[in-house]
Amino acid sequence: MAGNYLPFLWHNWGMKWWIMGAVALLLIVIGSWFIVNRPDKKMVSPVVKERPLDKYTIENLGKREYKSQIFIDDEVSPGVFNFHFDSDGKKVTGLAHVPKKCPCPVIVQFRGYVERDVYQPGMGTKRTAEVFAKNGFISLAPDGLGYGESDNPSPDVFEERFQTYTTALNLLAGIGVWDKAGKIGIWGHSNGGQIALTALEVSQKKYPTVLWAPVSKPFPYSILYYTDEAEDRGKALRKKLAKFEEDYDVELYSLTNYLDRIKAPLLIQQGMADEAVPKKWTDELVKQVKADYVVYPGADHNLQPAWNLAVMQDVQFFRKSLAGNK
Repeated sequence: MAGNYLPFLWHNWGMKWWIMGAVALLLIVIGSWFIVNRPDKKMVSPVVKERPLDKYTIENLGKREYKSQIFIDDEVSPGVFNFHFDSDGKKVTGLAHVPKKCPCPVIVQFRGYVERDVYQPGMGTKRTAEVFAKNGFISLAPDGLGYGESDNPSPDVFEERFQTYTTALNLLAGIGVWDKAGKIGIWGHSNGGQIALTALEVSQKKYPTVLWAPVSKPFPYSILYYTDEAEDRGKALRKKLAKFEEDYDVELYSLTNYLDRIKAPLLIQQGMADEAVPKKWTDELVKQVKADYVVYPGADHNLQPAWNLAVMQDVQFFRKSLAGNK
């Protein structure tokens, strides 16, 4: 009897456990569905971090439209006028040198870095502008945001830098409307040379361009190199740069990665005794772009004592490159 009872007991208990397991599994499935689909459950969207400086990559700058309207203001001395224009909703002022007889080709001049507390309109460009005007060229030298009577730039140190490019490109676009013949050249010195190179990469326009000792190293090394001149030796800037690099790829903002976009004829002039922009930087640049390259033994960052010779090289270059509009 016992032998017959054990298989029966085993069979029923096994069946019972199987049913209990199935019910438990069903309850788990139903409970999970209710948790996932309950009415009071709030949908949580992933947090997307804003990246407002993406629009300033060289690729993205090349995709947008630039425009401005140029206004000639009061005459400050014979043939010299204040002017202003709009750049992305901000007022930018500058100094214009205008020959007596025009229409004339226009040379846009981008100066090197100057501390705001000592800046005066025309600083870094006035002497060359006078020579250009005497030789039949209009010179337009923008002060830049934060300088002269211009509006202030972005409080973000990197956006402020990138706004120098949009300012330059808006001005060039405005001249293109103003000067229907399209005879526009660019002159840039030091940091202004860096602005000029970037504007040429973004626009891919064939503006004949003269560069005096241009800053041509990759970003951000191009600014870190000069931080030893700051009171804190660049400590604050390095902290901001570390934060910038958490969100952005610096390679997308570096002019050295886009030199193949430059289509313009170039004249590059460099002093061998330049302590602000080492000659080897410019040597490396000239290997990567097609340019006429003139080196002056013993000349400093401002091409002294060869300044007169250098500026006449500029005049000859612009006459040849912008011929037919004088």
